[in-house]
Amino acid sequence: MNYQPLVYEQSSRPGCLLQLLWFVFVGWWLGLLWVALAWLMCVSIIGLPFSIAMLNRVPQIIALRGRRLVQVIPGVGVRDVPQINPIIRVIYFLLIGIWLSALWMLVAYALCVTIIGLPLGFLMFDAVPAIVSLKRT
Repeated sequence: MNYQPLVYEQSSRPGCLLQLLWFVFVGWWLGLLWVALAWLMCVSIIGLPFSIAMLNRVPQIIALRGRRLVQVIPGVGVRDVPQINPIIRVIYFLLIGIWLSALWMLVAYALCVTIIGLPLGFLMFDAVPAIVSLKRT
């Protein structure tokens, strides 16, 4: 029999109040510094992989939010969901991901300024790895 792997999300998030306090006191300014440093590292070939890795960690830095997709394959076990070809991800990052993620994070920051938009802003930060480099998280 051919079984389709079951894909589900594993998240590691502290409580909502802790995420909110982190964002208010640390996340907003540390996130800005983190993103600025990541974009600065994009200008060199040596810094590019580090830059992509840093931008993929934006949700953890800004709001202590982490998640990953895993597959459960009968008879095999649990493993991470396969990623898209790295060459395609780098080309996407250089042509689309860098500027689209900048616009995306600007909108997310603007939403986080308002109490009503804060949950949507956090959700937008969760999507940053996929927007930056097509990372399946």
